Amino acid sequence: MTDQEDQEQYARYREDSKVLAVIGEQVDAQLGRVTVRLPRAVAQAAVDAWERDESGELGEETHEQYALRDDAGYLALIGLVVSDKGRWEGEEVVVDLPVSYAGAAAQAAVEHRSP
Repeated sequence: MTDQEDQEQYARYREDSKVLAVIGEQVDAQLGRVTVRLPRAVAQAAVDAWERDESGELGEETHEQYALRDDAGYLALIGLVVSDKGRWEGEEVVVDLPVSYAGAAAQAAVEHRSP
């Protein structure tokens, strides 16, 4: 593929990304929040991630490292919602998550499934 073809392909991907974002806006407007039940241990791990101090400087990251940090960030945000608004019911917590947080968790599940 030539450099020109590469640029054209990524220009199409950029436009695709914009369309995906519009779809995301529609999903968010229609769903907003998703009520989920989480096992106590998983909910507590999310709260622990929120309460953890990660203030150190980061060097240059690989794509994999960035993706791992992004996942950890979503886990911490879920922990914030659990600690602020979660309702503990026995061995589970019921929490209304923003659809974007639930989507990030679902995407992580897909990426971690064994083939």
